[in-house]
Amino acid sequence: MAKVEIWTDGACKGNPGLGGWGVLLRSGGKEKTLSGGARDTTNNRMELQAVIEALKVLKRPCQVVLHTDSQYVQKGMTEWISGWKARQWRTASKQPVKNADLWQELDVLAGQHSIDWRWVRGHDGDPGNERADELANQGVEKARRL
Repeated sequence: MAKVEIWTDGACKGNPGLGGWGVLLRSGGKEKTLSGGARDTTNNRMELQAVIEALKVLKRPCQVVLHTDSQYVQKGMTEWISGWKARQWRTASKQPVKNADLWQELDVLAGQHSIDWRWVRGHDGDPGNERADELANQGVEKARRL
C-alpha cells in the first residue's frame, strides 16, 4: 500500500458562519494541497469536510497517517463511532449524532484505507498543521465569494 501523510484543518468565522477547510497531502516526495469553503456552516463540519476531501483524492487503498488538531474528529473516529453505529447514529444519551451525514460519509471513506489517526495541538508549530490552517483560511475566503 502506498504511504500517505495528511494534515487537515477546518476554520469558521462565526459558529455557524463562513467556513473553510484545508488539506496537505504528502506521498513519495510529492505534495498536494486542497481547500474549499461553505456558507452558514460550523467549525466541526469543516474539520470533518477536510478529512473527507483528503480521503476522496486517494485513488486506491493507502496506509495513511492523518494529522488533525480536532479531537472531535480524532476521538470520533477512534472512540465514538462504533457506539454511534451500534445505536443507529444516536449518542449514549439517545440523541441524534450531530453531523451524522458527514460522519457516515467519512466512515465509508476511512474503511477503504489503513489510517493512523493522530491528534496534534493546533497553532503549536507543527508545519503540516500550520499549512493546513492557512489552506482552511483560504477556504473561508472562497466561501465569501460563493
